[in-house]
Amino acid sequence: MPESHAPSLDGRVFKSVANAEGGDVGGDTYFWFDQSDDLIHATYRGGTVRLGHLVGLHLGDTLDFRYSHVTEDGTTATGHSTDRIERLDDGRLRLHEDWSWDSKPGSGTSVLEELTDEVRAGLDLSPEPFDGR
Repeated sequence: MPESHAPSLDGRVFKSVANAEGGDVGGDTYFWFDQSDDLIHATYRGGTVRLGHLVGLHLGDTLDFRYSHVTEDGTTATGHSTDRIERLDDGRLRLHEDWSWDSKPGSGTSVLEELTDEVRAGLDLSPEPFDGR
């Protein structure tokens, strides 16, 4: 059942749980979101993504953002994504992404799921500052 107001993503941590072929994000990629009013941004890393950032807008029950990242092999990639927000029965959020590359051919879908408090407590998932490697 949809909510009358959209939940904030501020302080939430997500993990990729599904990704179409041709995407760089995978099951070891984590996203740390910040939100102020309708402005969102996130840092992401893990798996083949060495460091990534996204920035955009939270518009009702959707997100619209641009992303940019560097992979472990040194390739840079950029693109656009529109996400539909789903609230799970346990209160966590799931993001259904429709993405497309700007920097290369391709598009697809992904699903990000918010981590439970138990999973977050058991992992060291704080976004590390850029270490220059």
